[in-house]
Amino acid sequence: QVQLVESGGGLAQAGGSLRLSCTASGRTFRRYSMAWFRQAPGKEREFVAGISRDAYNTYYADSAKGRFTISRDYTKNTGYLQMNRLKPEDTAVYYCAASYADYGGPGDTGYDYWGQGAQVTVSS
Repeated sequence: QVQLVESGGGLAQAGGSLRLSCTASGRTFRRYSMAWFRQAPGKEREFVAGISRDAYNTYYADSAKGRFTISRDYTKNTGYLQMNRLKPEDTAVYYCAASYADYGGPGDTGYDYWGQGAQVTVSS
């Protein structure tokens, strides 16, 4: 069993930055890939970024390319999503997810564990 806990959400102004963290416990961090998804009010949950088990490969939604960076720190059992140049349309609840596959893919069915979510609100 894996427990994922997100932190770092909050309020930012358009053009600002936030960094989300996802701390994992329960099993060896290296055994699974990680991803970030988000869900805005009235919309379906969507893929934002993913990172492979060995961190060699990263994947981004078009909306995140050039602005967001996914990373992971094995010494801290933590994954990160650095979000720069935030836009009001980035407002959503952000979820981290873990998959035993090397890459769970952009669909949420590819992931075995989920965090509780962190609210990110970007004001214009």
